[in-house]
Amino acid sequence: MLQTKLVDSALSNWAIEVRRHFHMNPELSGQEYNTAAYVKERLAEFGISVDDRFSAPNVVGYFKGTEGKKTIALRADMDALPLHEEGDKPYISKVPGVMHGCGHDGHTATLLAVAKWMSSNPQLVKNNIVFIFQSSEEASPSGAKQLVTEGVLNGVDEIYGIHYMSSVPLGKIGFATGYAMASSDDFDIVIEGTGGHGGSPHETVDPIYIATHLIQAFQSIVSRNLNPLHAGVISFGGLQAGNSYNVIPDKVTMQGTIRALTFEGAELMHKKTAGLTESICASFGAKGHYNFIEGTPPLYNHPEACEYAKGIIEKTFGEDAFLAIEPVLGAEDYSFYLKEKLGCFVNIGMKSEKSAYPHHHPKFDIDEAAIPAGIETVLQLALNA
Repeated sequence: MLQTKLVDSALSNWAIEVRRHFHMNPELSGQEYNTAAYVKERLAEFGISVDDRFSAPNVVGYFKGTEGKKTIALRADMDALPLHEEGDKPYISKVPGVMHGCGHDGHTATLLAVAKWMSSNPQLVKNNIVFIFQSSEEASPSGAKQLVTEGVLNGVDEIYGIHYMSSVPLGKIGFATGYAMASSDDFDIVIEGTGGHGGSPHETVDPIYIATHLIQAFQSIVSRNLNPLHAGVISFGGLQAGNSYNVIPDKVTMQGTIRALTFEGAELMHKKTAGLTESICASFGAKGHYNFIEGTPPLYNHPEACEYAKGIIEKTFGEDAFLAIEPVLGAEDYSFYLKEKLGCFVNIGMKSEKSAYPHHHPKFDIDEAAIPAGIETVLQLALNA
């Protein structure tokens, strides 16, 4: 377990109790009103003002530093997942079919602990601090995108956030520099053909046959259009067509996802999937209707912020604490903040026997031994920026 400099056992234990409260009382994306009310009550106790200009259930608090030359934003996500929790932990979810299966309860408790520490040590906080308790990370529309649109980053110089990670060993803290996580966009396709008898295919425009060409062609985008050094993937997750042995249907619907590790790759795959849908369907005499569903952009950790964060981690916990992490094609709407402002998204390791299950698993749990280091990391990043 990493040794902390600012965070004592009293604050750590307080944060763990708060985290367990959130874990027992999870709320889905866009419905975090009780969580938000709890956060507001704690911030009021700490004397931290809340800005009501931002849409509920988001909560944005402000702390004025002693010098105020810089304004640092810190973000935690509050939403849970539509999962029925399994296991016998004493703080298991009280809400059937809803659980904190990704660690957002820990993120929210950690940021509240940071606010509590700052309120007790105001003379040590030189920078202005913006506390962002965000709704709807797990679902669209994105809570991060909404807050950015509403101006939450106005006047902010840098932004930092953490994620407790079950894939990173306990006692390690790290991130990927530059492109760290992928974009995540979806699409719907409707192919309108001409149905008919399965024994007379020449009298039809077979949308199922056309769909197979689209599936093959979309893979060529990754293998022949995308820069080989830029990771990306296109996957079909659904195809609905007909319900008879000998009837060719007149319509096929398809659903899929696009993920890219660069802004350029995401834009290219969007344009190519739309263009191929129209052209391939037209070449067979069908109509192709393509609907793009924007999700989240790639998460880009700014190199200068990463260099700063790496230095903070090594200075605080020792050189062995930092772990360089490979980019992944998972997605995070924290990317909306980093698209606008300098910053870094930091992974706090917690892989252990207690945290043996992956994120979004019914038995997922945070190893609470990682929480003191999480609080310390956020504090040090905010105080020394």
